[in-house]
Formats: sequence, structure tokens, C-alpha cells
Amino acid sequence: MLGLFDEFAADFEAAGLSATPAKVTQVLSEDELVALVPNHDGWIIGDDPASRRVIEAAAKGRLRAAVKWGVGVDNVDFAAFKDLGLPVENTPGVFGGEVADVALTYALGLARETYFIDREIRVNNGWPKPSGISIAGRTVALVGFGDIGSQTAKRLIPCGARVIAYDPFYKPVDGVAVETAQWPARIGEADFLIFTCPLTPQTRGMFNHDLVPMLKDGVRVVNVARGPVVVESALIEALRSGKVHSAALDVFEVEPLPATSPLRGFDSCIFGSHNGSNSADAVRRVSRIAIGKMARFLGTTLA
Repeated sequence: MLGLFDEFAADFEAAGLSATPAKVTQVLSEDELVALVPNHDGWIIGDDPASRRVIEAAAKGRLRAAVKWGVGVDNVDFAAFKDLGLPVENTPGVFGGEVADVALTYALGLARETYFIDREIRVNNGWPKPSGISIAGRTVALVGFGDIGSQTAKRLIPCGARVIAYDPFYKPVDGVAVETAQWPARIGEADFLIFTCPLTPQTRGMFNHDLVPMLKDGVRVVNVARGPVVVESALIEALRSGKVHSAALDVFEVEPLPATSPLRGFDSCIFGSHNGSNSADAVRRVSRIAIGKMARFLGTTLA
């Protein structure tokens, strides 16, 4: 939203609102938020730490409502908002297609090693010919079957993949034929392991040192969920041993990915910048939803 912020001036004006864009690429610190948010009636939250400390400071100032931009809510203390009587909502079900596109792109990139080929040609003046694998006839373990997960399955199945979905709240989706299992049953069948789940106490660290021995040799791992779903030390160990062939990660335990991370040493891996939802079309759509929610919370009486 910040990258296209000027486009939304008319939307804010139509709602009777004025807006302040944060001067940040990804997140503000708690101290920065404590200084900034109390000066505003509404807060459109990105990935910033919407912690109790920040919310309490904001409530002592002008804050009257908040909207979490996007789907993920693991950075928002909803209990604190409730305790302080401040309304807050996210924008659910808005990025499924966009993130699923990236998940499929990553899976195909790992299967055929296209990113590696591109990098070798550009960086090393190479002309590599790695033998990849086909998606057709392969099994995908898909962790999370909400909007993103079901959209990912919808893209994988026409490629000829068999999908096993893991989700304690699984609901069938018309036209998306998947098998289901209880985590981590049948995980050894998977040629691809794709995480599309939210970050919760139950999903944190799902990929861990105990899971690695259960995996099929040469499995390819994709994470477009949240970084802490994958224990990176376990993934690094599995990459070194060859148990995991390669991984495509749009998210990490620490973001941006530290320059010293051992993950950088695996040429077959693909790295993103927590950018899976960021298409201009989706940003425009979700930003206008967020502005609309904020307008309903605050009315249209602000100058």
C-alpha cells in the first residue's frame, strides 16, 4: 500500500479522511509506533508489531480503530484491542490467488531448477543442463487449506499433482479434489511439502528436527506462509544431508534474511522477500477494502 500510496488520496478524501504514510519499507519498531500511532485516529496495520505496549500508548492518544491490512494477523494483539475497547479487523480472503501463484511458481522452479539455471547463466556465464523432475504424478503435502491453500491446490491439480491437505479445520472446496490426512501422517509420501498455513501456536515450528527423518529423500520444500513455521536450523541440516533437495522460501525466521544465514550457501534454493501477495492489482483491491473499513469505523467527519 505504501508503494502505491499516492493513488489512494482520492479514496481517503472521499471517505473524509486524511492519511499519513509511514516512512518504512517493511516494519516500524515498537518505539517508532509508540511515537507515531497515538497522533492518529485510525491505524492501518501492516506487518508492524501491534503489541499491547503500542496499543495502550495509542489508546492514551487519539486512536479509535485499526484495520490490519491483509490476511496474516500473527503480529496483532487482538486481546489488547478488545481490552481497551478499540475495534479492529483484518481483510480476510483477499490474497489467496496471488500467493498461490507464487507457491506454484516456486514449486515449478524447484522441480525444473529454472532459477538455478538463470542464476548460473547470469552470474557465472554458465550453460547448465540439470535434470529436474516433472510435477505430473508427484505428491504434494499441502499444509493449510484456507484460501491460499485451496487456491494452491487448484493450480497444482491441473499440473497432474496429487495433493494431500493438512488442516484441522479442513472444508472441501468444489472442484478441488484433494486427499486429507492428520499431520504428520503420510508425510513420507510427499515429493513436495508446501506451507500455506497461518502462524499459530500449533503451526509454529511444524517443520523441525523431529520431522526431518519422516520425510521422503529429496523432498522439495516451499514456504509462503510465515517464517517461524519452519525451524531454519532443521531445514539447513536437511539441505546439507540431501534429505531435502531444495527449498523455496518467501518468508524467514528473521527478515530480511541475514547476510550470514547458511541458507545463502545452497544454490538450488529460491528466496523471496515476503512479497507473495504483492501484485499491484491485489494491493489496490485490498487497500481500498482497508480504507472502506476504516471509514466505517471512524465515519466521514474527519477533515
